[in-house]
Amino acid sequence: MHAKNYRKIERPYTRIEFIHGAPQPRLAKYDYGTWREDYEYELSLIAETDCQIRDVALESARVSAGKTLTEKLGENFYLAVKVHPHHVLRENKMIFGAHADRLQEGMSRAFGRPIGRAAQVEAGTKVITVRVFKNGITAAREALKIAAKKLPKNYRVEVTPLKKEIVSGEEMADISTT
Repeated sequence: MHAKNYRKIERPYTRIEFIHGAPQPRLAKYDYGTWREDYEYELSLIAETDCQIRDVALESARVSAGKTLTEKLGENFYLAVKVHPHHVLRENKMIFGAHADRLQEGMSRAFGRPIGRAAQVEAGTKVITVRVFKNGITAAREALKIAAKKLPKNYRVEVTPLKKEIVSGEEMADISTT
């Protein structure tokens, strides 16, 4: 089974009451770090194309971003995974080897068994967000770039100020390029 086979979005398959044997999502936590009201900036990892992200890829991205942020910022950040793997993935397993043709059902009864979960993400969707103070912007940007390498397709990092105070254009340009 290759993850490449499950990147393209098809119709959602989410009705758990009708799906027997659907595995639980492998995401251990959706929130990580310390929640505070006074963080100054929010950095978002935004999908540039439509795709499906498997639950193991989301967990890997969360762990790597959390580890990087903990090393650089300590407890002064809040990371949140914004998508949930509702879509159940199926696979019609094929048998190979001697006399497989007598055991294999081929493409009759080809519906497949549940093998995993994925989040269906449209272009422009926030996948992971990190809230930090001004001194943590570069560390958060680096952590999100590392997390993006664990996920399929392409992503961009967007910086948004959370405070209501007016930020000059030059200062915002400095923040966006760091």
